[in-house]
Amino acid sequence: MPATSTQGFLEIDQIREGIIILKNKALRGVMMVSSQNFALKSNEEQTAIIYQFQEFLNSLDFSCQIVIQSRRLNITGYLDKLKELEEKQANELLKIQTKGYRDFIQSLVTTGTIMTKTFYVTVPFTLLESKGTSPAQFLRAPKMPTLTEGEFQRCKQQLWQRMEYVALGLRRCGLQAIPLTTPELIELFWTLHHPQQAEVGYYPEIPPELAK
Repeated sequence: MPATSTQGFLEIDQIREGIIILKNKALRGVMMVSSQNFALKSNEEQTAIIYQFQEFLNSLDFSCQIVIQSRRLNITGYLDKLKELEEKQANELLKIQTKGYRDFIQSLVTTGTIMTKTFYVTVPFTLLESKGTSPAQFLRAPKMPTLTEGEFQRCKQQLWQRMEYVALGLRRCGLQAIPLTTPELIELFWTLHHPQQAEVGYYPEIPPELAK
């Protein structure tokens, strides 16, 4: 039985120009979204935010996916600076105190006490929508659809329009949404499949030809 790499189980065919292309040639755009402390808002502000978000959802004529990524806070660089400061410390007492503080911070992160959350919105676009093909016709197609360069550029423009519309709707709720670039998308999916390495600050080197 031939060996199958992990990549063979992924639905992603390629990532280019800030767009995810799936194996069925559907496109996906991903935006990172800011957050706000809803609990600190007044009752009037909370009601206004809920109303605006409800209006935003009701205005959509396409599906969106909201993803929340929780992970231990990466403070590897901070710990490295503390270790460097500890080694350079001439005063023995301060050196011991610096080491104790560094060990304490590292233990907090290791136990998962310090967590960070990142919010994303995934916006879809498909060849069905660009060609006006019905789902029944698509299912009867004898082979996987192809995506020409011209079709990709047209679909990308319409996907960007959708993403701009989503960003505008979220802005009315007091949130900022920024599209992820190709390197950022690669890093995002890499961290999803390598959480332990990502938590200690390790990221793969992205080839220059992919960082576009």
